[in-house]
Amino acid sequence: MLSADLDDIRLHYRIDGDPDGAPVVFSNSLGTDLRLWDKVIARLPKAGLKYIRYDTRGHGLSDGTPPPYGMGTLVRDVERLMDHLGVKGAVFVGLSIGGMTAQGLAAKRLDLVRALVLSNTATRIATREIWAQRIANVETGGVEALADATMIRWFTPAFRATDEFRFWRNMMVRTSAEGYIGCSHAIAGTDFYTTTAALRLPTLGIAGSEDGSTPPDLVRETAELVPGSQFHLIRKAGHLPCVEAADEYARVLAEFIAAQAH
Repeated sequence: MLSADLDDIRLHYRIDGDPDGAPVVFSNSLGTDLRLWDKVIARLPKAGLKYIRYDTRGHGLSDGTPPPYGMGTLVRDVERLMDHLGVKGAVFVGLSIGGMTAQGLAAKRLDLVRALVLSNTATRIATREIWAQRIANVETGGVEALADATMIRWFTPAFRATDEFRFWRNMMVRTSAEGYIGCSHAIAGTDFYTTTAALRLPTLGIAGSEDGSTPPDLVRETAELVPGSQFHLIRKAGHLPCVEAADEYARVLAEFIAAQAH
C-alpha cells in the first residue's frame, strides 16, 4: 500500500505497469475507489506506460475530512499527488467526478496534463437541488439511502443480474458518509463550461449508451467543447463502462494513448 502525505491529508494510491514508463493517471467516480480501474488496467499494455491511480478524498483508503469539499480542493489533491510523485505530462483519465477533477486540473496545471479522457462526465452534473436532496438523504440515512436508485442509474439490467453487481453496491455503501457528502458538495458547486471550452489539448470523451447519470449526449457535448476532440460511445453499458465493458474501454483507451505518442 502506498500513501502520500500531503500535509492536510494522506492519499492512498497505487502504481502499475512500467515504473519508468510514461504516466497515465486515473481518477475514480463518487462512491467508488481505485479498484474501479482494475479490469481496464489489466487489459492495457504493460511496456512503456506507468499507471497511477488514487482514492479520492473521503473514498477508499484515503483520508476523509469534514464536508463540504470544493472542487478546487479535489483538484489540488491530485495536483499535489502528482507533484509528490514527480509526474508531469500525463494522460489523465477521469470518470464522473474524476472527469470534473480532470477538467479542473487541465485548466490549472497544463504542465501536468498532456491529454484528457473525459469518461461519463460533464462540465456540470445534475442540479444544486438534486445534490441538496441527495446530501440530505445521506445525512439522515447514510449512503445506503441512495444505493438502489444509484445502482439503477449506474448499471444496465443485465449487469445488475450478475454476481459481480453486489460488490459494486457494497463498495458504494461502504463509502464514508463524510466523503460522499463532501464530494457531492463539490459536484453541486461546479460548472466548468467556460474553463473547459478554453482547453486546447487532445481529448477523448467516453460514454455508456445506458448511462442514467451522465447521458451520452451530455458527455459528447462536453468533449466537443475542446476543439479536435474525439468521442466514443460504448453500447449496452451504463455509468461505469470500464466495469461493464472493460475490453472495449481498454481498447479505445489504449488507442488514444498510443495516438499521443505517449
